Amino acid sequence: MKKLQERPELSIIILTFNVERVIKACLDSVFSYLKKDWEVIVIDNNSTDKTVKILKQARPGRAGVQDDNFKLIITEENLGFAGGNNIAVQQAKGKYILFLNPDTIVEQNTISYCLNYLEDHLDVGAATVKIVLGNGKLDYSCHRGFPTPWNSLCFFSGLTKIFPKVKLFSGYTLGYKNLNETHEVDAINGAFFMIKKELGDKLNWFDTNFFWNGEDLDFCYRIKENGYKIMYLPDKKIIHFKGSSGGHKRGSKTFYARFEVMKLFYDKHYKDKYPWIVTRFIYLGIKIRKLLSFIGI
Repeated sequence: MKKLQERPELSIIILTFNVERVIKACLDSVFSYLKKDWEVIVIDNNSTDKTVKILKQARPGRAGVQDDNFKLIITEENLGFAGGNNIAVQQAKGKYILFLNPDTIVEQNTISYCLNYLEDHLDVGAATVKIVLGNGKLDYSCHRGFPTPWNSLCFFSGLTKIFPKVKLFSGYTLGYKNLNETHEVDAINGAFFMIKKELGDKLNWFDTNFFWNGEDLDFCYRIKENGYKIMYLPDKKIIHFKGSSGGHKRGSKTFYARFEVMKLFYDKHYKDKYPWIVTRFIYLGIKIRKLLSFIGI
């Protein structure tokens, strides 16, 4: 059997956890457009449903694309988004890395378009495409500003929703920017996150202190700190069936992890930049949001 070339152009990494209902559709969409110099690495985070069984039966099945283009890694415990992806990326050989969620459907030429953009723009560190939810709306987390204290206040107080197009109040969602035009953003999400491997290696990839949620935001912050742009490319898109993983149920570790990472991100990047009174206010706001979420508000 012909072996995959020593240095593929792109490594597509898909992290799975209890996604038996959606993983086949995701892989089918990826395999449909898979090129012979790309590889797909799927790492399963100790799923307890039929996900692994489905993955063991997966094959690219395209002319010119070999079974060696597909690799499966199975962990013995749930390592979280950051930990799982960091293990997979160590085995990736591609010049570029695409982190792709298992609950997505990739449309034709989307991956190639993003890859070509990165190759043509050396000042861009990472890029994403338009990510559309199952209901047809934009997944706002693919197009974000950083959660500064002011941006967070506007978002959680509802000011962003009231004034979605006003720059002063929509700094987190960046709703004042034209969603149909290519432009720079602060942060994108891990559902479709493409980056040059050399840059990821330099930044040591995802911070594993973020178990689930926030790791993509932190990664983007460090990319920008190193002087690279992050781009939103709306000419191509994927569909994201958000929340398909069994780990997002209310009361689960992953459901409440988002509140823990709010504090973690603030402490890591903003705590030393603001007066203590602002920090106390931020901590209180996080506790209130967690309480409201617990009671379903």
